[in-house]
Amino acid sequence: MAQLAARKPKKTFREKINEEHIAGMICTAPFTIGFLMFMIVPMLISGYYAFCDFNILQPATFTGLNNLRMMFADAKFWKSLTVTLYFAFVSVPLRLVFALIVALILLKTTKITAFYRAAYYLPSIIGGSVAVAILWKRMFAIDGTINVLLRAVGIESRLAWLGRTDTAIWTLIILAVWQFGSSMLIFLSALKQIPTTLYEAGEIDGANGWKRFFRITLPLLTPTIFFNLVMQMINGFLAFTQCYIITQGKPMNSTLFYTVYMYQQSFEYYKAGYGAALAWVMLLIIGIFTALLFATKRFWVYEE
Repeated sequence: MAQLAARKPKKTFREKINEEHIAGMICTAPFTIGFLMFMIVPMLISGYYAFCDFNILQPATFTGLNNLRMMFADAKFWKSLTVTLYFAFVSVPLRLVFALIVALILLKTTKITAFYRAAYYLPSIIGGSVAVAILWKRMFAIDGTINVLLRAVGIESRLAWLGRTDTAIWTLIILAVWQFGSSMLIFLSALKQIPTTLYEAGEIDGANGWKRFFRITLPLLTPTIFFNLVMQMINGFLAFTQCYIITQGKPMNSTLFYTVYMYQQSFEYYKAGYGAALAWVMLLIIGIFTALLFATKRFWVYEE
């Protein structure tokens, strides 16, 4: 028996590689199948519908570039795009600034630092929920918490925050800024990676706190700032729940987010073909802005 066992040929390197390859394919099969079935295939189908007149209830009719011509002549399309750009370009920088400030505050470890980190991160988990959106809507009502607090400090206010074109969008921006927890944790992790020897050298050279921040901390954080900026800009362009639950695009379309308008066209007005075209245009816009950020990366991002 020992001789038979000894004669058993050993597996070649190629056979071992093939076995590992098959095992890897089996382990990743659930994700691969799900990604293909629920991401790639729907995207390809929507790409076809973008060139069709399709109302969900009847078969699609190919119309070529008719949806694009309708889009560029649609005033609400341009309005929703303008509102979305304004929301993204205002809320994202404010969110990153608040996230960095809080990360700097929480950098020093104390006994309750873990509690504060969890408390600041919590809005990022629940901030996009329907329940929070409804609560936010009640807070900014005429008889809501915000006006009650203003009257409590002596400011007589019965302002309809959600009923005015100049204030409604800011209620959504404040909600977005409030959800800075994920960016804060990323900043906090990056701050801990900066060598303390750099700060000690700067202090020996006579650099005060502000100089150490702008000459050491901020340059070394630029890769993290770039990552947060790209991810949060994409999230800003795709914001949906806040607008749909709180304002539905009112008043006078001053808070009409692009995604909400796309949803309305697809599922309320049954123009699924037009909605698919809107989705692909938004994908193109996100791609252009992301490419621009990567193109400017070499001018301001410090890489060792």
